[in-house]
Amino acid sequence: MEVKLAKKYGFCFGVKRAINIAEKNKHATTFGPLIHNAKEIERLQKDFNVSLSETLNQAQQFQSIIVRTHGITKGDLETLKNQQIHIVDATCPFVTKPQNIVEKMSNEGYQIVIFGDSNHPEVMGVASYGEDVIIAGSVEELENVKFKKKVALVSQTTKQPKLFGEITAFLATKVNECRVFNTICNATFDNQSAVDELSREVDVMIIVGGKNSSNTKQLLKIAQKYCENSYLVEDENELERAWFENKKLCGVSAGASTPDWIIQNVVAKIEQI
Repeated sequence: MEVKLAKKYGFCFGVKRAINIAEKNKHATTFGPLIHNAKEIERLQKDFNVSLSETLNQAQQFQSIIVRTHGITKGDLETLKNQQIHIVDATCPFVTKPQNIVEKMSNEGYQIVIFGDSNHPEVMGVASYGEDVIIAGSVEELENVKFKKKVALVSQTTKQPKLFGEITAFLATKVNECRVFNTICNATFDNQSAVDELSREVDVMIIVGGKNSSNTKQLLKIAQKYCENSYLVEDENELERAWFENKKLCGVSAGASTPDWIIQNVVAKIEQI
């Protein structure tokens, strides 16, 4: 069986930047998981003594706090700034962009629509910069919403452009003015496009990444459209021999929070099988 990697996969710019920041700030704590990959967070704890604080109260016990790649709410950030705490902001610039847009458009009287998952930390952070905010994951969730005359639309960075386009078209029929800001990350789009292409030619597909990662789950969803034998694993230990029986071509891709060392371990294990 041949193993073929997607043309684009793994760490994006924002994650590489965040990991680099964490490695330079030993003994700090991250407010929330720095990235959605438990294995890489364990490595940072072990090699650089960068701990994890799940709550604001926990984080405030430390002298140095790293803000996660997904960002935090405006209120939590202001609370930290008002204290004598060293703040290192590892928020991805592609996440800071919709935060700024939402704040500006909200100040100009626009109702905000965010295409995203309401319980995702990135979306919760972006939403905190607006006053009248609607969060929706599909057109169906917007059908019974009462809109104002002016609406501004942004997206969670890891969403699919096609679905973003559907929501844009829907809003255009409902409001007098709709300002659309494409805040989907280019790296996310490239990874999704590469999986779309590869999954059409393989007979088994492995997506590597954190199971709590939105962009990784999107990759799996895309792969399953064209290759029914598509699986998500966090590392090589989750691979099952039965998946590869009588298969000739195995495709491999990885989420934006997946480090190269995990991907290499997965490929090596598949080749062993």
